Amino acid sequence: MRNFLDAPTLPSVGRPRPTKSSPHRSRRYRTLFISDTHLGTRGCKAELLADFLAHSDCQTLYLIGDIIDCWGMKRSWYWSDAQSRVLDTILKKVEDGTRVIFVPGNHDEAFRAYCGVTLAGVELRLEAVHQTADGRRLLVTHGDQYDGIMALAPWLAHVGDRAYTLALMLNEVFNAMRRMLGLPYWSLSAYLKHKVKNAAKFIADFEKTVADGARARGLDGVVCGHIHHAQIKNIGGTLYCNDGDWVESCSALTEDVRGRLQIVRWTGLAEDWDIGLAPAAVPQLASVAA
Repeated sequence: MRNFLDAPTLPSVGRPRPTKSSPHRSRRYRTLFISDTHLGTRGCKAELLADFLAHSDCQTLYLIGDIIDCWGMKRSWYWSDAQSRVLDTILKKVEDGTRVIFVPGNHDEAFRAYCGVTLAGVELRLEAVHQTADGRRLLVTHGDQYDGIMALAPWLAHVGDRAYTLALMLNEVFNAMRRMLGLPYWSLSAYLKHKVKNAAKFIADFEKTVADGARARGLDGVVCGHIHHAQIKNIGGTLYCNDGDWVESCSALTEDVRGRLQIVRWTGLAEDWDIGLAPAAVPQLASVAA
């Protein structure tokens, strides 16, 4: 089967070989929203992402940008078996009848040239409007077009990306030490980012700008990614949802059959909590929006 991410050329992933799941542990959702996986970099938590996808069934899966990190791959090529399993699992979901919609972001903007077509069963869209089970209409967009830095000084965004990559490397060292001590994963880089005053202001400004954009189009809310900060909140009467990322928080946004939206954090492998070895690995639920 042709991989929907074959252009530009990626490593061959072969026949689907998704992570084996525990049937009694699989979770069913109406919709899943995932972004900022940054496949092709060492920072991607591909083992956890593949595990989450293998244990999560849904009718519709939105991939909301920065799925492939073309920026990072230009600097340093990296691809693991776990990252291939992520792609294989997505393609297996397509075969099983899941509707998969890919909305490219700034790190995989090369795929925006293919928006409007369907490749290997995956629909490529510049943006989408999702209607929840309870009738709310939500804009689905990566969000980089609402980022003032991306709009006014894209070169500065590339500089910031390099600094962020360094922070993620420090995060890996920090968590390697935690694992040696038997402690669960915890994102040092996310903690530092959210403690910096300027970063907190940037996040707040971004959230308001995105929500204002959805409201101006007569929509009830928005689902985005880009800033690696999972959140569900009401901003001026508009629902703002950010599904987070898979380099720091390991989070996704889910919708159940009633239209309830929820952030899920997947910080450990299912096989570990199946046998009681990693209580901290139980998916953490947060920020429910009815």
